[in-house]
Amino acid sequence: MDHVELGRRLRARRAALGRTVASVATEAGVSVPYVANLENGRGNPTVAVLDRLADALGTRLVIELADPTADPMITALPPSLVDFTRSPRFRREVGRLAAALGEEQRAIRARLVDALAATGAALRRDLREPDWQRLLDATVLILAHPPE
Repeated sequence: MDHVELGRRLRARRAALGRTVASVATEAGVSVPYVANLENGRGNPTVAVLDRLADALGTRLVIELADPTADPMITALPPSLVDFTRSPRFRREVGRLAAALGEEQRAIRARLVDALAATGAALRRDLREPDWQRLLDATVLILAHPPE
């Protein structure tokens, strides 16, 4: 992955979680300009810094040596999902689910973004807001009503 793609992925994840550059930088123990530069495709971060950023973004760092002729798996968040996570409806559902489960909103938001992104990727088509709404409804229903 090149620096520009890394920056896109970092920014998309941060934006989908509703986080600021400052909050992510503080949690990762790096400077705000450092994170901003990475998001803009500049800089050469160490694995340790990438690991701390991944942790601050509620995800994990995966490093893989892959066949250069193989098609890379696209893991960046689709722009339509990033937009949807900024909607009042998504924020409202995060709050409701966090209260129902007694968990922090940040953790619930990260779980929902991961679940929606994974489901969207498995469907292998571009999803629009109504699709994300239906997926959110189903995911919230499942998470809010665990098996007894």
